[in-house]
Amino acid sequence: MSRDLREILKKEVENSTELSTNHRQRFQQKLLDELHEKPSTRKSYQWLFVAASIMLLVSIGIKFYPTNNIEPVIKEIPEEYRNQISLGSISPELKTVEDYYVNTINYELSQLELTSANKELFDGYLTKIGELTKEYKSLTQELNTKGVNDDTINALIGNLQLRLQLLKRMQKQLQEFKNPTQNDIQTI
Repeated sequence: MSRDLREILKKEVENSTELSTNHRQRFQQKLLDELHEKPSTRKSYQWLFVAASIMLLVSIGIKFYPTNNIEPVIKEIPEEYRNQISLGSISPELKTVEDYYVNTINYELSQLELTSANKELFDGYLTKIGELTKEYKSLTQELNTKGVNDDTINALIGNLQLRLQLLKRMQKQLQEFKNPTQNDIQTI
């Protein structure tokens, strides 16, 4: 059973049939035909895939690109305030003065610290400021009914100044109330 493979192959090769006479020529012809064959006419659509991807990215970018075109929110002004005259509607200079005082008053109010110890003082000043605010509204109403005049304008500006002075005085008293030892040293 043990047979050498080399010997078996030698015998097979010797027994094999010979190639035909034109075998070599046919092989060379097939080889030449393969080498000189025209390239396939199959078209490549690779560039279309790239172009479609770029278009997709551009359209997504345009869709989600942030714009600064923010629509302003327009609220309906109540009927009672529609045709009212205020300092700001008389002239730009008066609007600047009014805005300055209102913003300063609001800032000073935001800086105040309310504690249980200074609540009484705080309430007293806020009551006075509330009365001045009511007077300011009545002066604005007078401005609307009687028309624009210097006395009313001066009274409105004086009201704003008085409210600011009250706030500054309250802030000073709250500061003294907070640090009583420093005030004793300063008086000596």
